[in-house]
Amino acid sequence: MMDGIWLGITTALSGYNIFMVAIGAFAGTFIGMLPGLGPISAIALMIPVTYGMDPSSALILIAGVYYGAIFGGSTSSILINAPGVAGTVATAFDGYPMARQGHAGKALAIAAYASFSGGTIAAIFLLVAAPALAKVSLSFQSSDYFALMVLGLTAVAAFAGKGKFLKAAIMTIFGLMLATVGTDADSGVSRYTFGNMNLIDGISFLLLAMASFALSEALMNIIENQKMTKEEKEALKKEIGSLKVTKEEIKEIAPVIGRSSVLGFFVGVLPGAGATIASFLAYGMERSIANVKEKLKFGKGSLRGLAAPESANNAACSGSFVPLLTLGIPGSGTTAVILGALISYGIQPGPTLYTEQPALFWSVIISMYIGNLILLILNLPLIPYIAKLLATPKQILLPLVMFFSLIGVYLVTFNTFDIYMMVFFSIVAVFLRLVDYPMAPMILGFILGGMMENNLRRALTISDGSLSFLWERPITASILVITIIMLLWPLITQLFLGKMEPSEDK
Repeated sequence: MMDGIWLGITTALSGYNIFMVAIGAFAGTFIGMLPGLGPISAIALMIPVTYGMDPSSALILIAGVYYGAIFGGSTSSILINAPGVAGTVATAFDGYPMARQGHAGKALAIAAYASFSGGTIAAIFLLVAAPALAKVSLSFQSSDYFALMVLGLTAVAAFAGKGKFLKAAIMTIFGLMLATVGTDADSGVSRYTFGNMNLIDGISFLLLAMASFALSEALMNIIENQKMTKEEKEALKKEIGSLKVTKEEIKEIAPVIGRSSVLGFFVGVLPGAGATIASFLAYGMERSIANVKEKLKFGKGSLRGLAAPESANNAACSGSFVPLLTLGIPGSGTTAVILGALISYGIQPGPTLYTEQPALFWSVIISMYIGNLILLILNLPLIPYIAKLLATPKQILLPLVMFFSLIGVYLVTFNTFDIYMMVFFSIVAVFLRLVDYPMAPMILGFILGGMMENNLRRALTISDGSLSFLWERPITASILVITIIMLLWPLITQLFLGKMEPSEDK
């Protein structure tokens, strides 16, 4: 193993491969910044470019594009609330409010530090435990995945302000309902398509995310702009804010980054989970364990709420290479494209890859650390210029946001029906936001809905229709116990505080 690691180090540190990492990270960052374009599109474009390259160099370039796009996706989420990359949806919840408060520079700097830390911690974990973790991920069955999805839904509490849990729950159910639109994977029967062939494949996540966040935000800005005074408009244009992160803020977010990176990595290791679920789980976990004072800051510009998903999604990106390289199982759409690229290079990922192709296996893992370092060096000097997006007059910025949102969705399907549907969803989203319904739970329900249904069906098939699968396997039972504790935790803390308050008055 040590010989393989050393061979990987020498391969990754060659001048050509460092150049490939830098090119991939740079291209991925800027593609991630553009709303509507994600790592799948970027990697698909890169595959023809990599033909003729050494497989190690090709995969290093593609991996650089992958985590570069996740790294860059936080920029559009923070500055214009347009999370074109699914893994950065949770970043917008506190990153965008920070930008609105005049701390765009600080938000981007924290996102850069958290991303670097998450990717670095995950790269170290990969280096130490990749083969062993492959066996753990292989032991997960459908019932375990279903329980994990249920645990993910408990994060709805993280998006519910005081007295708004019912609204958040309603929006989660709405998201679950939207996830059922399309063709039933089991029976092949069309569901809730109303006879429209355009809905046979279901509703696109990108369409829903861009409509709920980017387009609706642009429309909300137009509505709210009339209510703002000239002084407020000028303040919003000028206040970009300092990049400096104080010692107190570092002390506050350091443990958050550590916890979220570990969680994100292990979620990324599980096939089918990925960066999006990791970021939601990390955000929900941090809000659940925060004290009452800190909990109120979530959704309004919390440093913890920004650092947690940014650490988790980058760690999950690195973690997703464990099932891909060691089992040949793609954990997401992006890693499925990477798997296709590997096969086209004549390489079959699997348990023997790290013994048969040690240079490829270990060089990719080591290049992840180099890539994260390059991303940090690239992004920090650019932050003052990137943050100036906020100073762009709204008469220019808002039409651009609308243009990139609509074009980004159209370029994925080349279907004009998606444009109409996107406009419809954005109008619905504006109405819901005006009556104070949160959008994040809907996205959470939509993301988890399809995976929950598929894994529940498989689990019921294995157990002959019995619900005994919920407690028969220790892993499933343990995850469900954690879920129950997470759900009851706010009630337990309220009861505890209620008992404490009278004694404090005395």
